[in-house]
Amino acid sequence: MEQNNFSLFNLSASNDLATKVATELDTTLGQISSRKFSDGEIQVDIQESVRGKNIYLIQATNYPVNDHLWELLIAIDAFKRASAKTINVVMPYFGYARQDRKAAAREPITAKLVANMLINAGATRLLTVDLHTVQVQGFFDIPEDNLFTIPLFTEYYRTLGLFGDNVVVISPKNSGIKRARSLAKSLEAPIAIIDHEKNDSGRQNGYIIGDVKGKKVIMVDDIINTGITFYAAGEVLAKSGATEIYACASHGILANNACDLMNLSSIKEVCVTDSVNVLKHCTPKNLKIITCSKLIAQAIKCIHLNKPLSPLFQ
Repeated sequence: MEQNNFSLFNLSASNDLATKVATELDTTLGQISSRKFSDGEIQVDIQESVRGKNIYLIQATNYPVNDHLWELLIAIDAFKRASAKTINVVMPYFGYARQDRKAAAREPITAKLVANMLINAGATRLLTVDLHTVQVQGFFDIPEDNLFTIPLFTEYYRTLGLFGDNVVVISPKNSGIKRARSLAKSLEAPIAIIDHEKNDSGRQNGYIIGDVKGKKVIMVDDIINTGITFYAAGEVLAKSGATEIYACASHGILANNACDLMNLSSIKEVCVTDSVNVLKHCTPKNLKIITCSKLIAQAIKCIHLNKPLSPLFQ
């Protein structure tokens, strides 16, 4: 890509992904460093001139969320004070996106707070990957583009021969039906839902709306956090006669005992993107990682060359 007035940088949360994006764009990453003082304060140093340049800064805000968020905010401020022309934040994983509404009295809407902080720091555009809910885009008064990973999973599962009537796409919870419907349409497969109800003792029992007996199934969600949702859904599917169980999610957070749960589950393979760096000491044996670097690189190229991003959503 034409390098005139273009600079690509990354911070600590996205080293591996940023390197791949740079390769896709046939460029090198800019020189930037970040360090912590003894009291936990973060300092960011830009080690090259960015005056008048269009900056693309890659940083996910996964664990440790607050460290990565503050590192990003400080870097944005540094670029603004260094007279960058534009500061385009590429956030493969948007932390706090699940706090997008008041679910109970006196709760904050933290996703909106984070949006305000990014804008006030000096971000001029935001590029994300699979927001927890697309409505979060409305929290921003700057351009915000949200990329979808369903095409990546579609391409992968088709190479495995997982499409058509012999496959059922599963939403492991009611809230994920739209995402499951999108994958099912791409794979030309039927859809089913796992619902949950409480019994007399207060325990939740999962049951399937749809037919999975004798079928290969693919569960889809946006995040694997603790892994409890996928684990429980996998057990329901196994008892209901599914022959093979696959699962996919855009963001493999894998917090707490998620790795152990995935290893113990009935799921044959768990597929995630590299939107966050999966911890090397926490890698389930059934984990498959596919890259979203090409998707992000294409979006950056479209933005920089003032071309529409709509082809990426087809």
